Amino acid sequence: MRQVVLDTETTGLEAANGHRIIEIGCVELKNRRLTGRHFHEYLNPGRAIDAGAEAVHGISLEFLADKPDFDAVKTSFLAFVEGAELIIHNADFDIGFLDHELKRVREPRRMRQRCGVIDSLSLARLRYPGQRNSLDALCKRLGVDNSGRSLHGALLDAQILAEVYLVLTGGQGSLSLEGVNTDQTPAGVRVTGGFERPQGALPLVTLSDTEQAAHESMLEMLRSSSEEGCLWDALTAPGSQD
Repeated sequence: MRQVVLDTETTGLEAANGHRIIEIGCVELKNRRLTGRHFHEYLNPGRAIDAGAEAVHGISLEFLADKPDFDAVKTSFLAFVEGAELIIHNADFDIGFLDHELKRVREPRRMRQRCGVIDSLSLARLRYPGQRNSLDALCKRLGVDNSGRSLHGALLDAQILAEVYLVLTGGQGSLSLEGVNTDQTPAGVRVTGGFERPQGALPLVTLSDTEQAAHESMLEMLRSSSEEGCLWDALTAPGSQD
């Protein structure tokens, strides 16, 4: 199963008001493993950036002055995501902007005609109703290291979201690149090598003295109330895991 975790940064909040994408970041997963392949581009929007948006991502119009426009990277971007299952946090926002860019360059097919889409924000809201489910909040709740995220950035946020998604959907899986063929690059895709992101240590959960005492009390109750004894004792007996 091929998935692409995607994020964008923009000049403002509404594509309908003429705002544009200024950064696209994608990382690839195959069978819940990072492959090391990614797509990343800064884009010249040809318009001003709202002050509020720049305060979030820190990308200035001066920085983007010599960057390509969306039309120039369209072919390599679409080749990278075509046929994949996209994982996006608040997907309607990013898909709306991408569809707007595709319409501007007269591409007849929109993103949901090219890719499946999973909204990780919707998944998080189902799992944690009534709680904050921003990417930062999920990192804190799920033990994902986001210490390098002082500002939003499309590639960094896609890397972080990949980790959050793996934990959110039933376990971390493997973030290792070992054993994955990273040479299978579709024609037309411009990829500049693998990325490396320091991985924070997984949280170690230990029982408090009170919790350990409650556990032992429950085991003792099971031993005394069951004629067959306590299954936990059989599982933890020496040699039971051989």
